[in-house]
Amino acid sequence: MEPAGSFYNVFAKKGIQIMANKVNLYKTAYNPLLIEPGRGLPDEVAVIGAGTIGPDIGYYLKSAMPQSKLILVDVVEEPLKQAEQRIRGYTEKAVDKKKMKPDKAAVVRENIVYTTNYEEIKNCQLVIEAATEDIPLKQKIFDTIENIVSDDTIITSNTSSIPADRLFSRMKNPGRTSVTHFFAPAWRSLPVEVISWGGGNREVLDYLFWFFARTGKAPIITDNAICFVLDRIFDNWCNEAAYLLDSATASQVDKVAEEFVFAGPFFVLNMANGNPIIIETNTLQMEEGAHYQPAPILGSVDRWRTHRPGSPLEVAEDLKGTIRDRLLGILFSQSVDIIDRGIGTEADLNFGCQVALGFRKGPLDLMRDLGEKEVNRIMHHFQKERPGFPQPTKPVADYQNFNRYILVDDRQGVKIITIRRPQAMNALNDELTDEILGVLKMFAENPEVRGFIITGYGTAAFSAGADIGKFPSMLGDPDASAQYARDCAKVQTFMDQMDKPVVAALNGLAMGGGLEVAIRCHSIVAMQNAVLQFPEITLGILPGIGGCVVPYRKWPQGAALFHDMICFGKPLRASEAAAIGMVAKLADNQQDLIQAAMDEVNRLQGKVTGIPDGKVEIPTLDIPDQPMAGKQVLSKEAVAITARTIEKGAATEDLGEALEIGYRGFGEIACSEAAQEGISAFLERRKPGFKN
Repeated sequence: MEPAGSFYNVFAKKGIQIMANKVNLYKTAYNPLLIEPGRGLPDEVAVIGAGTIGPDIGYYLKSAMPQSKLILVDVVEEPLKQAEQRIRGYTEKAVDKKKMKPDKAAVVRENIVYTTNYEEIKNCQLVIEAATEDIPLKQKIFDTIENIVSDDTIITSNTSSIPADRLFSRMKNPGRTSVTHFFAPAWRSLPVEVISWGGGNREVLDYLFWFFARTGKAPIITDNAICFVLDRIFDNWCNEAAYLLDSATASQVDKVAEEFVFAGPFFVLNMANGNPIIIETNTLQMEEGAHYQPAPILGSVDRWRTHRPGSPLEVAEDLKGTIRDRLLGILFSQSVDIIDRGIGTEADLNFGCQVALGFRKGPLDLMRDLGEKEVNRIMHHFQKERPGFPQPTKPVADYQNFNRYILVDDRQGVKIITIRRPQAMNALNDELTDEILGVLKMFAENPEVRGFIITGYGTAAFSAGADIGKFPSMLGDPDASAQYARDCAKVQTFMDQMDKPVVAALNGLAMGGGLEVAIRCHSIVAMQNAVLQFPEITLGILPGIGGCVVPYRKWPQGAALFHDMICFGKPLRASEAAAIGMVAKLADNQQDLIQAAMDEVNRLQGKVTGIPDGKVEIPTLDIPDQPMAGKQVLSKEAVAITARTIEKGAATEDLGEALEIGYRGFGEIACSEAAQEGISAFLERRKPGFKN
């Protein structure tokens, strides 16, 4: 059932404004690393406040920029001493877990000044305030900072809820400022909300957007509304949970919530000592209506009685339904309000809820899964239970028209497609590849589009492979597994037929299914430190979407290297790939990488050629008695199936039939004991024990 016509009339009037606001948030680029900043990474940075989150922000900064100088300032000595111990503990734990080498840990700990003297920050190019959520206190801190640092120093505030204009409008130079909202733990959590506000300079916003991505974060830009995007979701989720305590226990609420999040609201509040935060932020939101009033019980409880996430707990079905509807009601209410008001984008809302707040699916995904009728039922019931909260202004389907996993930028008539799944090192899934295919199809015949670039988000990975997805259920079924490989090859086979150039820009690691996308592009450029790898054999399977066929036909001079890559999992450095012509150009930084890709698009105008037909002469593929991938023992059976697939594909004239051989090879290996063991080991997070 559609919303009342009056809602549509209101939306029609606001629609242009909302779209303009969405574009305004990302005026320069959706992928932050496409921005060319006016300055580089800072040599000196400061964090003001050594309490809960300040040291974590400092540790993130030093881990990302080990050679930089960090000034950590507080008005009291004791928090500074504790901060030093915490940072030392983080580095020691990272070394113990082999996530950081001892020499880097030593550099991270060096050149940190723990001080009560603000004068130490005078040479800092970036200062992040992380003090208590108190506007007069923060304004006093900003006044102090501004009188010490240079005129071009950027100053930000880590606030979760206070709009930027309330913090910075009294400053002499407010244009240098923004809110940069981190999430706990700040050294590990990917998102940072960067707030676009009327008094800030676009160059500063662009720089911060670039800076956080360059240093390993996944920044999103939001409008300057109370609580921005993600705190609107989290705070009201927790507040609504507290209102449910008149009919349920905290543990019951948490258990029902675990359908949607990895840890229920009360468990998270206990971890973060978050009750006062919810009271503070929801009190602030009451400017938008009394319905945001904090639940009174939040002020009278220190810790909640709840269970460890995932442990069993029975909840009666009727109570479960009540809790579920209320939690979904507040989640959907806040989500549609964020979108309708242009506070953030649909993609950022979905992405941020998963990577910052621990939701299993984004709220708009949940709405899509439930469907129009069920969402309308939930929202109608929620409106009765909790009058005043925002309701959808348009059908559920109208909140679904966005790409969830890719960003699309336009540069001089070239569509730059960025794979954005940094939480999974940009690994592919079915919906992601469908989105890439959708963009290619949409613009393939558009005369204003000259070509395409596919790259990965951030600096770590182009794509670290593909999600296992449905494959485990197909083990043992050769026909279903071969068909699965064919179905996964839709992007690749479409690119094979394209006249417009598609260039892969490898910003980091390209593995497995990600590399199978890259090799089907019409050209590849790469960062100097990029690595190409087919690790499938270590799982007892093979690259079945053309990986056993295409490299030999496009770059036959590299056949011996491809044998080692595909049969023994050997990584190939970008420089080695360039030496055999597989990579057209190497780059030292992100801007040069994209420019190299643009140059390739220009070079290939009207010159795109398909993958060659014809047999390929390849070296003999010798299989040792005990095949190894580095120190890992491989399955000789799996290596033999892979070798046969390569040899059959190379001996086949027709490309289409050669690809079919690859699909069928994937089907064959899916029936092996090696595949059963390799996939089981992967899912169980253990090393496989192949039998030879």
